[in-house]
Formats: sequence, C-alpha cells, structure tokens
Amino acid sequence: LAPYRGWFPVISSLCCSNFVYFYTFNSLKALWIKGQHSTTGKDLVLGVVAGVVNVLLTTPLWVVNTRLKLQGAKFRNEDIVPTNYKGIIDAFHQIIRDEGVVALWNGTFPSLLLVFNPAIQFMFYEGFKRKLLKKQLQLTSLDAFVIGAIAKAVATTLTYPLQTIQSILRFGRHRLNPENRTLGSLRNVLYLLQQRVRRFGLMGLYKGLEAKLLQTVLTAALMFLVYEKLTAATFTVMGLKHSRRH
Repeated sequence: LAPYRGWFPVISSLCCSNFVYFYTFNSLKALWIKGQHSTTGKDLVLGVVAGVVNVLLTTPLWVVNTRLKLQGAKFRNEDIVPTNYKGIIDAFHQIIRDEGVVALWNGTFPSLLLVFNPAIQFMFYEGFKRKLLKKQLQLTSLDAFVIGAIAKAVATTLTYPLQTIQSILRFGRHRLNPENRTLGSLRNVLYLLQQRVRRFGLMGLYKGLEAKLLQTVLTAALMFLVYEKLTAATFTVMGLKHSRRH
C-alpha cells in the first residue's frame, strides 16, 4: 500500500483544484468575451489568471497533500523534521499551530510561476493539432494521445526544476543551518536551486524527472484523448458540425 500513501488527499486536492480552475476560467470568459469570438491571446490570459486564482486558493490543500504522502518515508537527510499527522484535518491543525497560517502557502511563488506549465502544454498541443488537421479531417484516438503526451512532456521538462523546488517548499520540513530555521517560500527559491546544483550538479534539478514524466505524460495523454472523443460525441449528439479549429 506504500505507493498509494496519501491517495485521498490527492483526490481531494485534484477535485478542488480542477473545479476552481475551470469555474474561474469559464466565468471570466463569459464576462470578457460576451458572445464574441475568443482568440488564442485571450484564452492564454484567462488561463494564467485562472491559474493564479487556483494557486492562491488551493495551495494549502497541496501542502497538506505533499506532507501526508511523504509521512512515514525514510530520509537520509538529518535536517528533515519528522511529522505525525492523523489525517487532513489534523495536518491543518498541526501546521497552523506549530508553523503559523502562512506555512500553508509554502511553495506559492514557484506555483505561481508554474501556471505557465499548462500554457506551454496547450500551446504545443494546439500547434500539433492544427498541423495534423491540415492533412486530415479529424484527430484519431492515437493522434490525440500522442500529441497530448508530447505537449505535456515538453511542458514538464521545461518547468521541472521549479516543480522540484515547489515540492521541497510544500513539504516544509527542511531547515536552514546554522540558524535552524524552517525554510520559507519566496526568498529561498533561488537558494534551493543553488544548493541543489551545488550538491547534485546541474542534473540534480532534474532528479526524479523520469517518474514525473511517466505520471504526468500518461495523465495528460489520456485526458486529451477523452476530451477530444467527448467533444466529438457531444457535437454529434447535438447535430452540430464539429469545427476543425475547435
């Protein structure tokens, strides 16, 4: 059961995060577009704004999620403080009591920078999709799966160093020697990047990339595949013509 440690907080965080993101995106789009044709630039701006709102509202959930996943794991680093949380509510209570409310937003700065991850992902996906649709009428299941996987692989690889720092800050149990202070967020991003390069070399910024790619690429590929099929099915049921530029 070790690989499934913290599965419930993950599901809870994903549900809340996706709800906040898509609700904010569509609400802002309805207010801004108001029946007009949307553009790539407008969608990009709305996506970034929705991403920022999502980060600010759901970071506490991801902080608790990260800690619960890593609870009970064995670390070789003696500077890591062990935790003992009984669940989501208890984790919130202990973090606020011992570290203050602000600790729930550890990793916010790199998370804000990472709103460009889905922007890069969709940019590449839409680019590959347009090229394919110039040669054929519609995407096949394999087309959607492959270009979705490639787009996510590019986005993950480009932003992975920040994702690593984000996870370290969310875990929040490392300490700065010699003052023995718990790591903060914004002021320590560059420090953590520098320390990681110094300790593991430049490739240390990409430590664990293989596992991350396997998880995110497969997830994104399946998501785009299901999205394209549901979209096509919806247009068919409604008797509408599915635009090639959708």
